[in-house]
Amino acid sequence: MSLSADEPHTSAAVECCNTPIATSLAATLTAMSKPLVSLVLSLLAASAATAASSTAPMLYIVQGTSTDSVVRQLNKAGAQSEEKLDIIRAVSARLTAAQVSTLRAAGMRVFADRDVRASGLLSTVKATGNTLNSTLASSPVTATTSTLATPVVSGVVANDAVSTLTSPLVSTLSRQASLKDGTGVNALTLTYETNYPALIGADVLQQSGITGQGVTIAVLDTGLWQDLSQNYGARILASRDVVNGGSGPVTADPYGHGTHVTAIAASGSQNIAGGYAGIAPRANLVVVRAFDDQGGGRYSDVIAGLDWIVANRARYNIRVLNLSFGAPPQSYYWDDPLNQAVMAAWRAGIVVVASAGNEGPAPMTIDVPGNVPYVITVGALTDNGTPYEGADDRLASFSATGPTYEGFVKPEIVSPGGHIAASMSSSSRLANIDPDSMQLGQQLFTMSGTSQAAAVTSGVVALMLQADPSLTPDLVKCRLMASARPAVLPQGQLAYSVFQQGAGLINAVAAVNGTASHCANGGLDIEADLDGSAHFGGPANLDENGNYYVMDMAAGAWGDPLLADGYTWSRGYAWGQGYAWSDGYTWSRGYTWSRGYTWSRGYTWSRGYTWSKGYTWSRNLPWTNSGAPRVPATSPASIATWVPNE
Repeated sequence: MSLSADEPHTSAAVECCNTPIATSLAATLTAMSKPLVSLVLSLLAASAATAASSTAPMLYIVQGTSTDSVVRQLNKAGAQSEEKLDIIRAVSARLTAAQVSTLRAAGMRVFADRDVRASGLLSTVKATGNTLNSTLASSPVTATTSTLATPVVSGVVANDAVSTLTSPLVSTLSRQASLKDGTGVNALTLTYETNYPALIGADVLQQSGITGQGVTIAVLDTGLWQDLSQNYGARILASRDVVNGGSGPVTADPYGHGTHVTAIAASGSQNIAGGYAGIAPRANLVVVRAFDDQGGGRYSDVIAGLDWIVANRARYNIRVLNLSFGAPPQSYYWDDPLNQAVMAAWRAGIVVVASAGNEGPAPMTIDVPGNVPYVITVGALTDNGTPYEGADDRLASFSATGPTYEGFVKPEIVSPGGHIAASMSSSSRLANIDPDSMQLGQQLFTMSGTSQAAAVTSGVVALMLQADPSLTPDLVKCRLMASARPAVLPQGQLAYSVFQQGAGLINAVAAVNGTASHCANGGLDIEADLDGSAHFGGPANLDENGNYYVMDMAAGAWGDPLLADGYTWSRGYAWGQGYAWSDGYTWSRGYTWSRGYTWSRGYTWSRGYTWSKGYTWSRNLPWTNSGAPRVPATSPASIATWVPNE
């Protein structure tokens, strides 16, 4: 049959696809049925689109000996830079495959910039927040001034709108009229009442005047929605929105994650008894948005955000950096450009706190950038739904565990990360993923994850630095570990291995008052790591039975297991079991597992056992030598995986 006049799209499609294949098929198309014609043309169009996309410029990160040298090489290759990433001597640029080959031939390291995405649940979410909340969720992050000196309690009202008063406000009672823990204790859930400051002892420090005042926490996340009741006010010193190469101020947090972790670390809201909702309620804040309204972004933006933070650290006295995002590693820690930027921040004197990840409890699940050996990587504890009963507190089942692929013991510590209540707009996307966890009248959202545990830890670090501004990042890490409380069995042995709980549960009071030194990052050299002259491995290994263990690096036979409590793990996990977290436990060999060793000894461990996931990566080509951007099996970095409350 011939093509009828009412099908002009068919001939036009054949003409647009002016290829040998299309030409050879044109004569036979008239003999085909209409459905078959449509199918053939669809396949031709898809093939043409694929061919076009394979030759189109794509985004890369190009690294050299200096940013200027990279720009010169880009110009020679006929390309232009999009963002300068001075922190890692790199730029981002859109390149063709030919330009990539030219740059690599000139000695440049070329990384395929990767999309960073959050949970796929978001694609089906429809926002349902009221008009006022929608407006507030996208309001600018601006300084506000408190006009009332004390908390105000107003009557119970039906309206869910947030009050515009700039004081610590108790405007409504939750629809869930009381919180009942396992002991039968009931407590009114007045606005912004939280229990995690008391769980770690931060409330005691706050009452003594240790509130984080004068210390600035930088939060690199999805932005900030400023609920006036949080009393941030003039404590927000600066903001920067780097999404898609931007450079303006933060004006929104439509996703909600950044607002939540910021409030955990530094909310200034108070409940009716005067207790603070956040850990460091007087700390200053710098807010950097690197993830979009669906929690997605790209490596180059995250690195640009880190670059801006380090460049402005002195101006705003940035001493703490919270990174509540991550994804499975795809290279050694030192080859990952995001990790390189994180190491540069640590070298600059900023205490970097990273979430361990939510892929536990399986071993070797620590995310980037938590796999950087220098930084403080945090796992999550849950109070098991009984905030006033500590005996049943346990490691959260989702909390990622070590060791890293290079043999480092991670996480260093665990912090509260189960069903954490903090500020969030009801119009945010996260609030609509799990509407049952949203307390509309209070604009509080309950969420679980190592993101929340990292935020708790960042707040504690601010308290430590207020008490002793002379502390270095290594000293902060050492004292957090030395003061932590590990979970122990009734007989006194450790309930979890060091690969699961690190040194134990964070203890804010003991950390602030600690005097320990030289117990973290021993044997490491961050300058050598960054300039590429040396890299490092940790003391963890795997035996022939699949057990992870810490090697006794001082023994006569290098690589033998360290025969001490908690240093061997058979991968077992006691689901749902609670334990006492003891401040009286003494580690038999100190913190020798927090050391590093020159990587030249690490490629072939003396025992000869290979890691179950490790040194041979699933893709044979190193990241910097791949021919074109590839879609990884898992996102290389994202806002930490959403998990149900635990």
